[in-house]
Amino acid sequence: MASLYDRYILPRLLTAGCSSNPIMRQRAKVVPRATGKVLELGIGMGLNLPFYDPDKVKSLIGVDPTPELRAAALAAPRDPRLKVEVQDGAAEALPFADQSFDSVVCTFTLCSVHSPAAALAEARRVLKPGGTFLYCEHGLAPDPGIAKWQRRWEPLWKRMAGGCHLTRPISSAIAEAGFKLEPVESMYLPNSPKIAAWNEWGAATLG
Repeated sequence: MASLYDRYILPRLLTAGCSSNPIMRQRAKVVPRATGKVLELGIGMGLNLPFYDPDKVKSLIGVDPTPELRAAALAAPRDPRLKVEVQDGAAEALPFADQSFDSVVCTFTLCSVHSPAAALAEARRVLKPGGTFLYCEHGLAPDPGIAKWQRRWEPLWKRMAGGCHLTRPISSAIAEAGFKLEPVESMYLPNSPKIAAWNEWGAATLG
């Protein structure tokens, strides 16, 4: 059973942090590229929903294991033409057949799943040939000094932020999962704590 912190406090903290202006600008760089039948991993509070293009998206299914976040996603603003379904599910064990989706969207999710490798393997499995994996994630910084502080803060950060990790690699993990990466973009997000500010985003296809 979820604690009172997880049920009432954590969703508010996640909403405040994940809807900051720098993060929302990053979502806007990635999400509009989704086309066809779309799966969003860790739909959370539905913060990506305003950025989907209903003229390009045939249908959208979002999965999340947390009931409170799924309820928030269902209530989140979006274009009324966008067909959205929200399901209980974990990124590491998706309840969908092989080659079901044209696009898989993964934003600020790999930091908190139990196994990034399993989640990425599932994303590969459910993507159609020629499909696209769209991602925008925070993770391990390239600068040794900042990475050192990430490792120091990570145990406390995970407890406060619902299992969010600071030191997980991003693009290299996606490549190791067998995806072919398009040119990766990256930067430290402005007006954000450096330990959580390193961001990488882009698109990948089945290798």
